[in-house]
Amino acid sequence: MTRLVNNPDDFPAQAVAGLASAFPIYLKPVFGGVVRATRTAPGKVSLVVGGGSGHYPAFAGWVGQGFADGAVCGNIFSSPSAAQAYSVCKAADRGAGILIGFGNYAGDVLHFGQAAERLKSEGIDTRCVLVTDDIASAPADEHLKRRGIAGDLPVFKVTAAACEAGLRIDEVVEVFNRANDRTRSFGVAFDGCTLPGATEPLFHVEPGTMGVGLGIHGEPGIHDAELGTADDVARLLVDGLLADRPQDAGTRVVPIVNGLGATKYEELFVVWNNIRARLVDAGLEIVDPQVGEFVTSLDMAGLSLTLVWLDDVIEPLWLAPCDTPAYRRGSVGAVELDDTELPQEAEAVTVTAEGSPDSRKIAAAAVGALEAISAVLAESQAELGRLDSVAGDGDHGIGMTRGAAAAAKEAAAVAGQDAGASTTLNAAGTAWSASAGGTSGALWGAVLTAFGAALRDDAPYDPARVVEAARACLDAVQRLGGAKVGDKTMIDAMAPFVEALASSDKPLPEAWQAAVAAADDAAQATAEIVAKVGRARPLGDKSLGTPDPGAVSFVEVARAVSGFLR
Repeated sequence: MTRLVNNPDDFPAQAVAGLASAFPIYLKPVFGGVVRATRTAPGKVSLVVGGGSGHYPAFAGWVGQGFADGAVCGNIFSSPSAAQAYSVCKAADRGAGILIGFGNYAGDVLHFGQAAERLKSEGIDTRCVLVTDDIASAPADEHLKRRGIAGDLPVFKVTAAACEAGLRIDEVVEVFNRANDRTRSFGVAFDGCTLPGATEPLFHVEPGTMGVGLGIHGEPGIHDAELGTADDVARLLVDGLLADRPQDAGTRVVPIVNGLGATKYEELFVVWNNIRARLVDAGLEIVDPQVGEFVTSLDMAGLSLTLVWLDDVIEPLWLAPCDTPAYRRGSVGAVELDDTELPQEAEAVTVTAEGSPDSRKIAAAAVGALEAISAVLAESQAELGRLDSVAGDGDHGIGMTRGAAAAAKEAAAVAGQDAGASTTLNAAGTAWSASAGGTSGALWGAVLTAFGAALRDDAPYDPARVVEAARACLDAVQRLGGAKVGDKTMIDAMAPFVEALASSDKPLPEAWQAAVAAADDAAQATAEIVAKVGRARPLGDKSLGTPDPGAVSFVEVARAVSGFLR
């Protein structure tokens, strides 16, 4: 268990602070995580990695020359906030675009995605790239739906080397996709991990057995099996990965044996010896094997095997030099420390230039609309909570109310500084996400950010631009949440709203009202749909007969906006 704790709530922050102070020649603290302490030349694509804490050396241990430019560090096993991700990315930006790399977990997808939307609204080309190496989490024909585990190490290392080599961002994304497509991992667990301050593990594995394919937070695997010998474990892992080898894989592989935290190095070496023999017997050429702890899970007992199938692009990038607190190879040459002061608190949206007269008027209308939205959602809070409690956790009403209130307050403050529509709504989106939390907070933060970006700070009022902004919101929510029409989410109301608005030839106020009616009909129709995504999915059958709370709240928001259009 985790024994050396002061305040459990502060454990992740204290751990990151201690890491940065232990490696000052590598790391600088910034709100949300760490960045390189060494100078990096402008014009380089930046790679920022991250996720929940508790997995050291992932992710902060990989920050340094030749590897990541920064790492976002959330709470233990929890996604960092969008504000944390934004802060680290801004500090790591070198003017050629940013890649945010993380394992494929829903919270990370939403919050890193929202940060990316905010950065893009500021003109910074930002892409999210997801590692999907765990073969136990989805079938081979759904490779991109798999979660990311120890494959994070090679995929990020190869991608970082491409950034260091000066490739353009589109080229680096191609390298990432190539490495991710050729990386497979498979793991087993012998017992669960214990959170700081807790007295019992998150889960247990029965003595003498192992959980095959368990995720690094205890997510479900394939099945339980008899533990057997080290050779039995080696056979299971190798056979599983060889059965899932990529197309045109070739014969050269990097094997990575990864301990999850409580499995001793000597045990890993015993398992590796048999893994090596089995790989050789399968006709594979072993290149640069790695045995150790790379992606842990506090004190979780278990291990995983990763195979990276090399080609002429991946191999030299994997072998390229890097120098970080936890992973080093070769020589990166002389470096210079960067003494730039970095923010240690969340960076609020600031007004850097006055908006145009038209845009300031739009910003004022946006403030009024947000205040109306806040009032409407406060009245609907109990009903939205009731709808959400049928197959969810019942917090949708309070989350929406908190988010809208914070957004209205922040929008008023920023618009009062003569901000234009884009800056005002960006600030509102950031406040909504931070105050509401959860999935809806991230999505509504992205909605406001996307709407504002389309309206701009310097553009004249144009009803057609409002329609474009609505389309941009739909695109942002689909991009971040991954839902589609029929999944029983806010998309079921949002998509028909946008389609009705875009297809109308009536003046904007009338078109908007008609679109609200279409959205309302669609939201009520979700009562006949079984939830397919999100927290309601495991209890999808229970949701029959009840409309989706996200779809209903979208209609409430859209209706409240109606009175502020012209």
